[in-house]
Amino acid sequence: MTFKSLLASKDGDTLSTTIVDLTEADLMDGDVTVAVDYSTVNYKDGMAVTGRLPVIQTFPLVPGIDLAGTVEASSHPDFKVGDRVVANGWGLSQTHHGGYAQKARLSGDWLVKLSESLTTKDAMAIGTAGYTAMLSVLALEHGGITPDKGDILVTGANGGVGSIAIALLSGLGYRVIASTGRLEETAYLRELGAAEIIDRSTLSAPGAPVAAERWAGAIDSVGSHTLANVLAQTKYRGVVTTCGLAQGRDLPATVLPFILRNVTLAGIDSVNAPQVVRLEAWARLARDLDLAKLARTTTVIGLAQVPEVAESILGGHVQGRTVVDVNL
Repeated sequence: MTFKSLLASKDGDTLSTTIVDLTEADLMDGDVTVAVDYSTVNYKDGMAVTGRLPVIQTFPLVPGIDLAGTVEASSHPDFKVGDRVVANGWGLSQTHHGGYAQKARLSGDWLVKLSESLTTKDAMAIGTAGYTAMLSVLALEHGGITPDKGDILVTGANGGVGSIAIALLSGLGYRVIASTGRLEETAYLRELGAAEIIDRSTLSAPGAPVAAERWAGAIDSVGSHTLANVLAQTKYRGVVTTCGLAQGRDLPATVLPFILRNVTLAGIDSVNAPQVVRLEAWARLARDLDLAKLARTTTVIGLAQVPEVAESILGGHVQGRTVVDVNL
């Protein structure tokens, strides 16, 4: 039997994607086969599908760094037929077929069982973006940043990481400042729980190496001058997490925030995070994320719309999370 997928191919320097029918013979190695319900479009998916950066390392390949569905065959000791599972990162969309297909075969070591409180659609509304947001919250907590320490800044607030970070932080009792280039989306950000909205232009230009202290912590998905300015305005013994490069991968900062204010910069890697960390993050998401707020962030598309959304997400035109129903 065949199943539908979005397949990326490369001819010279030109990457293209096409909806094709594959068979199980086309699947890659693994000890678990999953009937995929949903995937999603993250910023990294945008870079992969458009070829803007060389995320995909072997061709042809099914992109999609996330998937959620139901196990239909397994020789892995931790998974059985009927288990609902989620996969984020690992080799998906880089060296291994990813989530933009109705079926996937992969290592059970890459999978996490879903909590009863989350559907497979919820899991992809969260996706790598929301899972990364939770990893960032865990890093703030690990650094001792509790709600009484002060405000938390979230940059790239309208994006996937930013939207879910706001929902999580506000639900945990933090006062959240949202930085965005789309001030017309203020009502959306306030619905998610932001207490204050600032224009991203106040952070995106070159600034002083240290400035007045404004926030106890921050979750940054932007990088470059924005991250440098965030660090410069972080309070003594504050924690800043970094997980993205929407403005750039450079960091034009100095050591002053670190040696004068004891600021911690915590890197967040979602792709190769250890399984114990993934399990904690997904357990906390099931417990701490308001599913009504999650639904407010979510748009559903079909496989054929992925290339268009991939371009839009890189242009900063996508609000919240985009779920891909691979059966549409």
